[in-house]
Amino acid sequence: MKNILEEALDNKDKLIEYRRYLHSNPEVRFDLKNTKAYVKEKLREMGYEPKDCGQSGVVALVGSKGKTFMLRADMDALPVKEEADVEFKSVNGNMHGCGHDMHTAMLLGAAKILKEHERELKGAVKLMFQPAEETFEGSEDMVNNGLLEDPKVDGALMIHVMAGMPFESGTAVISSPGVSAPAADYFEIRIQGKGCHGSMPNMGIDPVNIAAHILIALQEINSRELALGDPAAITIGKINGGTASNVIPDSVVMGGTIRTYDEEVRKFIKKRIIDITEGTARTFRGSAVAEYTSGCPTLVNDRSLSELAEKYTREVLGNEKTFTVAQLNAMSGNGMKGTSGSEDFAYISQRVPAIMIALAAGQADKGYVYGQHHPKVKFDEDALPYGSAIYAYNAMRWLEEN
Repeated sequence: MKNILEEALDNKDKLIEYRRYLHSNPEVRFDLKNTKAYVKEKLREMGYEPKDCGQSGVVALVGSKGKTFMLRADMDALPVKEEADVEFKSVNGNMHGCGHDMHTAMLLGAAKILKEHERELKGAVKLMFQPAEETFEGSEDMVNNGLLEDPKVDGALMIHVMAGMPFESGTAVISSPGVSAPAADYFEIRIQGKGCHGSMPNMGIDPVNIAAHILIALQEINSRELALGDPAAITIGKINGGTASNVIPDSVVMGGTIRTYDEEVRKFIKKRIIDITEGTARTFRGSAVAEYTSGCPTLVNDRSLSELAEKYTREVLGNEKTFTVAQLNAMSGNGMKGTSGSEDFAYISQRVPAIMIALAAGQADKGYVYGQHHPKVKFDEDALPYGSAIYAYNAMRWLEEN
């Protein structure tokens, strides 16, 4: 097998071209008309026959009959106005503030390498370009539209770039077996009261007061209802109600999220939020409904794939650019499970053996001081060839050994 990293490094200019085009033209959720057309155009130029999958997903296949290994990249951006000081800055009000432009460019680079090595593949590689990761909708939509079939997927890998990591760009961190990203659930609480003049609160039912008591009561779940070993985060990030300081409004809407590492804990918290919301509202003579809008389960890393991904990544990048979460924990003494950010690749990991790899893409002491989702975040393009090499080499070696 040729030196895949050298091939990826030779493609660096092309990877930067892909990335900068995508970065300058960010689109959100399922509304990826331009992004999708660009990805399909580049794949066709390489000799692929890309196919639509679900609302805005793209799938392409390379290789022959046998087992199938899938590589995933997300394509969507955030509805955030970019403030980063880069010459290819977005001006349409959206921003690739989570690095999905990097992921898509790296997978396009891997697609080029895999196509050039197609005759060497001991099976097939399925390329998954997905929409709506930021809203936890795209992966499930593609799964529901046949992503994991025809041909059946036997294993899957994703990469996520990270800015501000204390490692040289292009350094990979392999997830340990088990859960590496928490489940996430978005919820909305709608509180109904009875509006009145602020000088006559006895004539109404104050939904703002109810919202305040619900907000405080929800914190009791963490402090008194969960065991020490059950980490979870319950956040209310939005409260909207009222238009005048001297008027008690009719209603208030609250929005929040839950993050959990255990599916049973997740189920318990979701039920308790409903119970507390309804009960608290009744206590203060109002009514309230809690509803879950979107979310994703925990991301589970397969033990065998975790071990093989470490082995293959060390082969292609070398030991100096390959670490495992377990190694880093031993060095720091933190004992972290993984990222606290959720990831809708979880829908894949719940169905087939899967692995998540983090890729360093900018050190703080080199100017990459802002983290994911910040309007000023920047990612180091030096990481692009390393991501492409990880994608392509892991797929080739997994098929070779399986």
